[in-house]
Amino acid sequence: MNNNIIKVGDRLPAFTLLDHRKEKTNITDFRGKKVLLSFHPLAWTNICAQQMKSLEANKKRFDNLNTVAFGLSIDTVPSKRAWAEKELGIKSTLLLADFWPHGEVAKKLGIFREKDGFSERANIIVDEKQQVIFSKIYDISVLPDIEEIITFLEKNREKK
Repeated sequence: MNNNIIKVGDRLPAFTLLDHRKEKTNITDFRGKKVLLSFHPLAWTNICAQQMKSLEANKKRFDNLNTVAFGLSIDTVPSKRAWAEKELGIKSTLLLADFWPHGEVAKKLGIFREKDGFSERANIIVDEKQQVIFSKIYDISVLPDIEEIITFLEKNREKK
């Protein structure tokens, strides 16, 4: 396991990635909100699809918790766009492409699997000041429990 994995209390490094709509998303633009970075290894796989659909299905709950959820993987923008629109029916959740430099954000966070060429399956939550308040890596074959994330956000609603 990588010893450089981002931990609770760490500051999220600044980054800008293209989303599946080809728009630049600069993470520092979301100061003042909590941010969920939901990493999935690869698009077009069943568990990853369920993980991204759970973000979309819970969009209103995230909004009520002053949280923006992003799906991230090392896939290309065209692949993420086709997957989001044709396969998943994603309308609101932004899927970010950590494609080039290959896996750079995942590497900065210590969750890039060098031997596989993709990220861990992970959820990282940062607070309104972009300090990590939750960080968890899941087995690649396990769908993260979205209720765990929602419950955590509800319990940390008032914390600053």
